[in-house]
Amino acid sequence: MQRYGSVIGLNEAQKAKYIELHAAVWPDVLKMITACGIRNYSIFLKEPENLLFAYFEYHGTDFAADQARMAADPVTQKWWDVCMPCQAPLEKRKEGEWWADMREVFHHD
Repeated sequence: MQRYGSVIGLNEAQKAKYIELHAAVWPDVLKMITACGIRNYSIFLKEPENLLFAYFEYHGTDFAADQARMAADPVTQKWWDVCMPCQAPLEKRKEGEWWADMREVFHHD
């Protein structure tokens, strides 16, 4: 199992919509997340800065392949089309990132 954390901004004007969407995530999106080996997935909102922090655990064997599978899913693509306008990627993220990956510096079970 591998833990992942990432961060992105949230557009103030879209905050209520984003929260509403995530109060009722589409069932097929949740099924795809699970099918791609992702467990214990949470998104936290830091206000008033409007930063979203995502945490999940990956229980598969090929993260890149599972992420490609998720990205190819038509329902997930539609979900992202709805959610992405609500988000504000960080200026200093790595090339190719939407959500900026974070490095784990501490963990305790």
